[in-house]
Amino acid sequence: MTAVGFYHLQRSPLEDALPRLLEKAYASGMRTLVVTGSRERAEHLDTVLWTYDDTSFLPHGCDGRTGDAGRQPIWLSQSDDNANGAALLVLVDNADSGRLAEFERVIDMFDGRDASAVAEARKRWKARRDAGHALTYWQQNAGGGWVKKADTGSA
Repeated sequence: MTAVGFYHLQRSPLEDALPRLLEKAYASGMRTLVVTGSRERAEHLDTVLWTYDDTSFLPHGCDGRTGDAGRQPIWLSQSDDNANGAALLVLVDNADSGRLAEFERVIDMFDGRDASAVAEARKRWKARRDAGHALTYWQQNAGGGWVKKADTGSA
C-alpha cells in the first residue's frame, strides 16, 4: 500500500509550506503531481511557485497553462490524472483521489485553522487507515518545520 502523510498546517499558509516540500521532492528526483480543489487554485499556486523565492527555481507546469505535462517534474492540476508520471501525489484544498495506489507516496496537506478542513482530513485519515495504507501525521511547529506526531507503521 501507499505511504500517506498528513501535513497539518498551523503556522503558515499553504503558499509558504508547499514550495518547501516541493523543493525537497524535486531535489530527491521525485516527480510530483499537486492536486488542488479547482483550476483557479492550481493557477494561483502556479504563480506562487514562480514568485515565492527570488533565489529558488522549481520547474513546474500547470494544467491549462503549460502544454506538455510529461515534461514537467512538478504538475499542478485539479485532476488526479497522473499526466507527468509522478511518484508523489500532493493533495491540497481537501482534494481527494481514488488513485493512491498509482503513487509511491501521498502528502495530504490541510489547514488546521479551518475546522471543516480538519474534519475532512479526519475522514480521509480513517478511510486511508481502513484501506490499509501506512499513515503518518505531521504537525507544523512554531518555526514552520514539521514534527511527526503519529505513525501507523507499514501497511
